[in-house]
Amino acid sequence: MSDIQKLKTLATQIRRDILRMVHAAQSGHPGGSLGCTEYFVALYGVIMKHNPNFQPDGIGEDLFFLSNGHISPVWYSTLARFGYFSVQELATFRKINSRLQGHPATEEGLPGIRVASGSLGQGLSVAIGAAQAKKLNQDPHLVYVLMGDGEQQEGQIWEAAMYAAHHKVDNLIATVDLNGQQIDGPVSKVMNLMDLGAKYRAFGWEVTECTEGNNLEQVIAALQHAKNLTGKGKPVIILMHTEMGYGVDFMMHSHKWHGVAPNDEQLAKALAQLPETEWKDY
Repeated sequence: MSDIQKLKTLATQIRRDILRMVHAAQSGHPGGSLGCTEYFVALYGVIMKHNPNFQPDGIGEDLFFLSNGHISPVWYSTLARFGYFSVQELATFRKINSRLQGHPATEEGLPGIRVASGSLGQGLSVAIGAAQAKKLNQDPHLVYVLMGDGEQQEGQIWEAAMYAAHHKVDNLIATVDLNGQQIDGPVSKVMNLMDLGAKYRAFGWEVTECTEGNNLEQVIAALQHAKNLTGKGKPVIILMHTEMGYGVDFMMHSHKWHGVAPNDEQLAKALAQLPETEWKDY
């Protein structure tokens, strides 16, 4: 089995984890988590230099921040599968006193989580601060941040975008998950983003695009291209087109599964579309 095939198999396992976690808790956000699985597998499996022996200051490694913190299930599964904590801990998702809260939190010290997130609009600002800290520390590593497309409706995003370009924060790679859905419906109907790439270009960013965000090879290529654009005086952003609920046919093409847990019958139907893997269920 090739390395890329192993990563694709891991993506299938992470999708199984997401569904089982949200089902067990009967709470959570499966849609965006399923849609961003390839991004997380590409980031942690290929692109980032990261260390499961977690050090909060992150010196000497790349850093990742999740701004749209409601898709925590995909991040938790990825961290566990890459050795940050026991895979068995995924069974505690959203339980009382669990380290795996519905939105990432820092109080209980979960490895891999550097800031609490989920109040939309804040993650880009945090990532910019971390990127500037790396410059001050003469640390050549990069900072990554993932945002949602509905999140682009937040004013703080645009303050941060203006700041990053003005201060030439060129060791930052932001990604927007363009799945076209948010909790109340299609993004285009709630508040149309129009030409998002033109907006970021006007704010002084280097903009690149990933047209198939659920194609692992394309996501890897887009992230590698973005890395090649760093260090040239501009922050970099990837506009990544994904499908909410990808991998489960009845969860796709709608905002319905943004924050709804599957029942027993729906879980069985979903898992039947995602074959068991060598990674094994927790």
